[in-house]
Amino acid sequence: MTDQFDPKSLRQWWPKPATSRPIVIFGAGSIVGDAHLPAYRKASFPVAGLYDPNGEKAKALADQWGIQAFASEAEALAVKGAIFDLATPPAAHATILAKLPRGSFALIQKPMGSDLAGATEILRVCRERDIKAAVNFQLRFAPMMLALYDAVEKGYLGEVVDFDAWLALATPWGLWPFLKGLPRIEIAMHSIHYLDFIRGLLGNPKGLHAKTIGHPNHEVAQTRTAAILDYGDKIRCVLSVNHDHDFGRKFQACEFRISGTKGAAYIKLGVNLDYPRGEPDELWIRPAGGSEWVEVKLEGAWFPDAFVNRMANLQRFASGEDETLVGSVEDAWQTMALVEAAYQSSAQPATPIAELPKV
Repeated sequence: MTDQFDPKSLRQWWPKPATSRPIVIFGAGSIVGDAHLPAYRKASFPVAGLYDPNGEKAKALADQWGIQAFASEAEALAVKGAIFDLATPPAAHATILAKLPRGSFALIQKPMGSDLAGATEILRVCRERDIKAAVNFQLRFAPMMLALYDAVEKGYLGEVVDFDAWLALATPWGLWPFLKGLPRIEIAMHSIHYLDFIRGLLGNPKGLHAKTIGHPNHEVAQTRTAAILDYGDKIRCVLSVNHDHDFGRKFQACEFRISGTKGAAYIKLGVNLDYPRGEPDELWIRPAGGSEWVEVKLEGAWFPDAFVNRMANLQRFASGEDETLVGSVEDAWQTMALVEAAYQSSAQPATPIAELPKV
């Protein structure tokens, strides 16, 4: 099979829709200016405008990108045939969804609610109002990940039997002051991406063991996580996440190792290293029958290109060009259930170790 392996043949982009619907954005936070708007401009997706309760903030961002800032929520909701992009805090999602026209199409910023109860309420609203919504777990759509999925589907790794996520880096939590005081941080805000990606690769696990903790050097609730996902006796799946390895770049890492029965893949998630400047993503594959690692030259990065691909799928689903809405609220709810199980596991006492017998 190695003679047939052409890294250039691996898929990195989602096909664009023949015609794009206008996008209405709710929210004017940093993620909109850093990822949503750059992605939509790159893909030539039309943005009708944005709305934020903070009118000055909305106008400043809209002026920066040359788009409209809606004067009211009602004006934003009145755009005909729109795809509504909810780049809003998780606690606000259900309220906004309940106001969307019935039968709308929407993209919901992750996480899908603050917890599983919040996710369940979002799912209920979407079902009740027939809203076709996807959650923005966009790591599945990063060029490196689309290529990895493609390589697995084409058999270049054989059957996947090992997944390792290893993060040892320094995340500048001070960039997000709103996190202070929140009870759930690391898994709910960060590793949730990895859990969703793993579900896309391996399906739903039977369960998991997890421990997530903070660090003495700051007040963020959790910044370090260890987790084992239980896929039975054939697949080993482990995450080791440490956002407090703040001792210089030399031995930091943010990488996945995916091993199969016939081949393997290595992924470097560059955006998290030297954040927010970041480093290039990398994908290497040692294909079935090969004796050397082959680099897959990436045509884009997680930010903002995963947002391009994520919206392309939603646009094509709305137009009927795609039969499946990847990461729909029905699917994303299961990622939220996995997150909930991780926090429940972390709160449980570990299996006690037997004491040494007394003589």
